[in-house]
Amino acid sequence: MRATKRGMARRARHRGARFAAATAVAASLGAISLGTQAGFSPGAGAANPAIKSLADAHLGCSGVEGEGYWQVSASGGVFTNGAAVFYGSEGGATLNKPIVGIAPSVDGRGYWLVASDGGVFSFGDASFYGSEGGTKLNQPIVGLAATKDGRGYWLVAADGGVFSFGDAPFYGSLGAKTLNAPIAAIAPARNGNGYVLAARDGGVFTFGASGFYGSAAGQTTAPVTGVAGTFFGNGYTLTTSNGSVYNFGDSSFCGVSGNASTNSPIVGLAFY
Repeated sequence: MRATKRGMARRARHRGARFAAATAVAASLGAISLGTQAGFSPGAGAANPAIKSLADAHLGCSGVEGEGYWQVSASGGVFTNGAAVFYGSEGGATLNKPIVGIAPSVDGRGYWLVASDGGVFSFGDASFYGSEGGTKLNQPIVGLAATKDGRGYWLVAADGGVFSFGDAPFYGSLGAKTLNAPIAAIAPARNGNGYVLAARDGGVFTFGASGFYGSAAGQTTAPVTGVAGTFFGNGYTLTTSNGSVYNFGDSSFCGVSGNASTNSPIVGLAFY
């Protein structure tokens, strides 16, 4: 299946990216070779993360990250929280492969979903710029992150291979690297000049202008399935399949810790 554009799409506006994306999946080990490698920050030996509780989620939310967020399940269902608006989903649709991530448009009036075969589905004002749907991949796609102006996006595979679409520049990948655990998610740098990759074991790898603020390697209670940068770009949040949240740097995301109650595991998160 080569994914086609879903939902009404309008041109994304230049308003400065207030929104950070998180994308993810539980994926198997393997290797894709995608050419040039860039320097990266290993996830071992990082600072201890802060974990928000369910009570904190209701009592401690503040700032942009507390206004709302979307979550997506493997079946394509989209769940809105707080100020986040529902623009459609793949829930109930027959998919060739499961959905593995979600990323918002720059003005928050739409989002992209991505499937493990690289198919991309766009909703609201999120525009379609291509996909890996129908392409033979060595390893499955595990996440998507949008560029700062919303006119492109990156896909990442389980081995850390990165694919660029639209105006998304390539800053390097982990293709051909030996990893302790598969990559699970990708998030863009705040200024758009880089990205962060997160592994299932909580390891974090940074490229381009993305800063390294620590990791949760070996500290999670469930596989990591998502990563999101903060509004000011000096931190990021990791999420797991059971809904746990780990904050680094200036992240103060108010999420649920291990209390996800959906028909299938949480595989992605996007801030509003």
